[in-house]
Amino acid sequence: MDPITKTPREIVSLLDQYIIGQDAAKKSIAIALRNRYRRMQLSKDMQEEITPKNMLMIGPTGVGKTELARRLAKIVKAPFVKVEATKFTEVGYVGGDVESMVRNLVDVSVKMEKDNEFENVRAEATKRANNRLVKLLVPGKKPKQNQQADFSNLMNMFSQMQKGDMPTAEQPKEEVTDEVKNQRMSVSDQLAHGLLENSEVEIEMDDPQQAMAGNNPMMNQMGIDLSSTLGQMMPKKRIKRTVPVSEAREILIQEESETLVNDADINHAAIERAQNTGIIFIDEIDKITSKSDKNSGEVSREGVQRDILPIVEGTQVQTKYGAINTDHILFIAAGAFAESKPSDLIAELQGRFPIRVELDELSQEDFVKILTEPNNALVKQYIALIGTDNIKVTFTIEAINRIAELAYQLNHENQNIGARRLHTVLEKLLEDLLYEGPDMQMGDITITESYVNDKIGNIVKNKDLSRYIL
Repeated sequence: MDPITKTPREIVSLLDQYIIGQDAAKKSIAIALRNRYRRMQLSKDMQEEITPKNMLMIGPTGVGKTELARRLAKIVKAPFVKVEATKFTEVGYVGGDVESMVRNLVDVSVKMEKDNEFENVRAEATKRANNRLVKLLVPGKKPKQNQQADFSNLMNMFSQMQKGDMPTAEQPKEEVTDEVKNQRMSVSDQLAHGLLENSEVEIEMDDPQQAMAGNNPMMNQMGIDLSSTLGQMMPKKRIKRTVPVSEAREILIQEESETLVNDADINHAAIERAQNTGIIFIDEIDKITSKSDKNSGEVSREGVQRDILPIVEGTQVQTKYGAINTDHILFIAAGAFAESKPSDLIAELQGRFPIRVELDELSQEDFVKILTEPNNALVKQYIALIGTDNIKVTFTIEAINRIAELAYQLNHENQNIGARRLHTVLEKLLEDLLYEGPDMQMGDITITESYVNDKIGNIVKNKDLSRYIL
């Protein structure tokens, strides 16, 4: 099933595999995503009228706001970016351009479209890459270059420059004898059966540093693709590398795929995809309310809100791939709002996030579920980590209940950091085992309630000590 066609119930079911509780937030997100699919089934005129209902998630730290967004991106396979609202604080001094979040979204969309196109042409690209590998592993004899050929090459390059093309020297044709043909047939057969995967081969490839040299963040913020401009002015630098055949094949497949796809088509499809299915997650939005800072930053923080407002309302942003409209991009904002409240945001921005979802504080029972139920449960992670040292660790249910109880207690006696407290408690609990594990000869270890009390029980009781250690 195409991820975008999943029903709200199916989306919630997938989120349940990784996130405990927060049913109201999951339900709202699932409905918002399904509405994207519903809109795409309507006529063009009606599509233009229906705008996404942006969402504001409110809840203390560590209850799953960011994790919901992260898992969402993997489930829907839509262009997705997560940005910190504080990144744009103090605009004009140290902050970034708010439009950069939209440009980042288009970058993600282009990569997704390119990966899809590369997958479509992979069979042909692999065939071409294997042919090149055979020639690299069994090179033919190169004829000696004479002065007349050099002069002909030079004139050909001048002719290419006059036409506005990139000048490239014509490669001399190699001599392929019967012996070379037979060797190549043998090597081709070995490649097909995977017998040469670990053999090393020298290949020539584009210099990755040259591509990075034109990647100027300041120019990208203005929608200028400096790397493309420099690439047209300067010849591509090629470097030689000696790599295993398996790695060389992937490099050559990448190069061949680039020649088999049309960049203009990819860019156009990527912008359409970002416009209609893109999701931007703005975290820590409570940190840009004027009430969140009583000092001189108030005007700047409100200014950031006013900068974000037109992006959320719907505007046109210039990117290096073309212009994109933000009218139908889904925005999900999140914040703890511990020292401020949603009404401290400017009224215009509040109105652009009509769906409000409050995430619940995690209970002791939730901590037990977080430790054991999800596919990526913390206890499962630590059992797998310690298992690499040939030690089998088992947690009793009493030990897990005690860990959850201590974490819940610490959150209420100190600052509440939600599920992140479990990371701190488990790391301290298993510290000795993680340190001594590689030198131990013990095969099985059981973590009991008494072991938990011995390792961290006394630290929790000592309030002064627990503030610094847990």
